[in-house]
Amino acid sequence: MAAAALTALSLLAIPLASCSAQTTSAKSGKPLESAARGSFAITEMGTFDEPWALAFEPGTGNLFVTEKAGRIKFVQANGRLGTVTGAPKVDYGGQGGLGDIAFAPDYVISRMIYLSWVEAGDADTRGAVVGRARLICAEHDSCALENLQTIWRQDPKVTGRGHFSHRLAFSPDGSYLFVASGERQKFTPAQDIAVNLGKVLRLNLDGTPADGNPMEAKGGVSAQIWTLGHRNILGLEFDPAGRLWDLEHGPAGGDELNLVRAGANYGWPIVSQGDHYDGKPIPRHPTRPEFAAPAISWNPVIAPGGFIFHSGKAFPAWRGQALIAGMVSEGLVRVAIDGETAREVERIPLGKRIRAIAEGPDGAVWIAEDGKGARLRKLTPKS
Repeated sequence: MAAAALTALSLLAIPLASCSAQTTSAKSGKPLESAARGSFAITEMGTFDEPWALAFEPGTGNLFVTEKAGRIKFVQANGRLGTVTGAPKVDYGGQGGLGDIAFAPDYVISRMIYLSWVEAGDADTRGAVVGRARLICAEHDSCALENLQTIWRQDPKVTGRGHFSHRLAFSPDGSYLFVASGERQKFTPAQDIAVNLGKVLRLNLDGTPADGNPMEAKGGVSAQIWTLGHRNILGLEFDPAGRLWDLEHGPAGGDELNLVRAGANYGWPIVSQGDHYDGKPIPRHPTRPEFAAPAISWNPVIAPGGFIFHSGKAFPAWRGQALIAGMVSEGLVRVAIDGETAREVERIPLGKRIRAIAEGPDGAVWIAEDGKGARLRKLTPKS
């Protein structure tokens, strides 16, 4: 990396018990299996192939589901399944395909939704993109995307099929779109301010760089950057206090939850709480205090999918806590936030890799398993 880039990075670096459940069938409403004691029931709401993200449509209670191969479906409040046409063509394979889905802050008026996916480039390269479109639902069980436009791209496109990240989050005031951009298993781009890989980006709703970003004066993709030094972000959420957090996969160990501060450098691949897969050690965060350390990290890994901050509507004891979809951990990981740090409270075993999570309008927790034939399941308080 050029000396000027290293200087810029240096200036930007900022110091910075298990419960069980009862499972019920959506069709019969009767228990399918009992895992003994538990404070909630689980209802099965259908199956999907490689679901990646969940999002509730404002005003209707319909839950939209993206499938990695490029399909969008939705589950209506009455349990009926609907389909969406006009989804983008995706470069499917490895970790790539259709990714996140998010409803615009003014969706009730604009009918705009945002999607992320992977598109192919030249010479066996590919990269994540973000697009937006109007969602038109002419019938109860059928919707269509109209005028889908790509508004952001990973730059540059590179070889490989991993670490796209492409999570989306709107700021609480509805003014900005935050995009998680993975380092694409290339390591060094995370510290290169001339590219937008390994970063969290802060954009206007049309995909242009937002005013006031830390490297706005540099122009180009540098003007998009909010934070840098990230590996593979699979969760991006605002907490009840309006602070942004990211959840990312570490290498062999070192999954982490980070409080995302403007201009902060989170250190990848210079520091980590895990090591390389070949056993080569990576210096830990305490050795380089100029890099922002995680609020909590896991070793062994939990291999997180998405996460939410629970409102407490359905589960008052979980109010304000992070509920993390765990793949290797095969369940939910509940984490309490203590100021700028975090602590694990409990693990909720579900016996399957959990990819995605969302909270319904009534506070019920919806989860999607990972892989083919994955179940969509709804967690509600046990009456």
